[in-house]
Amino acid sequence: MALNNPVLEKRMNYLFGKERADALREKFQPMQPKERESTIVEAICQGLNEVGGSQVQEFNFKNARGSSTSHYLIFVSKNPLGLSIMKDIMAKKSSTFFQNVPSYDYNTQSGPRQLSLFDPKPLDELEDMLLDKFAGKTMTMIEVDNEHHVDTPYTDKNYKDALRKLEEEGKIIADPPASQRRKIQGKLTFGDKVKVTFPPKQ
Repeated sequence: MALNNPVLEKRMNYLFGKERADALREKFQPMQPKERESTIVEAICQGLNEVGGSQVQEFNFKNARGSSTSHYLIFVSKNPLGLSIMKDIMAKKSSTFFQNVPSYDYNTQSGPRQLSLFDPKPLDELEDMLLDKFAGKTMTMIEVDNEHHVDTPYTDKNYKDALRKLEEEGKIIADPPASQRRKIQGKLTFGDKVKVTFPPKQ
């Protein structure tokens, strides 16, 4: 609302930069409130990304009724490890998960839920992205994570799950292989130093 308030125009221009603020005002005309909210958050994150190569992760808090947004927490770091640690913390507080990929929102009116038939499948998408981006390369799990996770919702756990599944399907080669890695609570581990060889593009 403040973006289109003449009294607050100077302050909004200072916050977003005049060029970005004017672009937002123009975009807002045909938008519904929910679209405006996501557009504003995207603009803030883009602006922060442009400041010295900063990396950003937002977290949405719903109001007491769970019907609308109360506020956002936006974490900014120039350190990929710092961003990864904060994503792990935010992930644990998320109210919704799709294939164990966090939604980065907190809603007191909804407990954690898992994937249904009609929900998106972000972990499947991650598998495809990794095969495409790293085709023909050999890297450790942690190198894959560090190079790919910025500007995505994925945590290190998601990368381990995706790589484990790709290995089970014979789509990548892991070193050491599954037969030489231990299990914890019946689940095969995929450590940070496990090397992964991706097949070249066909």
